[in-house]
Amino acid sequence: MKWNKLETETQWQQILENSKQRLQLVYKHSTRCSISSVVKSRLERANAPAGIDFYFLDLISFRSVSNKIAEDMRVIHESPQVLLIKDGECIYNESHTGINMDDIVAEGMRA
Repeated sequence: MKWNKLETETQWQQILENSKQRLQLVYKHSTRCSISSVVKSRLERANAPAGIDFYFLDLISFRSVSNKIAEDMRVIHESPQVLLIKDGECIYNESHTGINMDDIVAEGMRA
């Protein structure tokens, strides 16, 4: 899997725009949380679908971006957390050990 780094609110706005053409996934990761490390490793070992762009947000380093995402998507901040974005809206949101690629793919196919 190839992660695109998400570090600025400008990038976040571009992700929202890109979601009108292609599914976008944001993975919010805490470098202080062992569950985040386990989930990240599990995602990286899975077969990532070609139709989704994957973004990695270090929410400790870029807390303001994480807060903006939670506000814009009207979700409660959690970590780790994935948000699948289509047409500027969050169509799937999962956290902690509930995060897995099979569910992400299934939600993406429904979109």
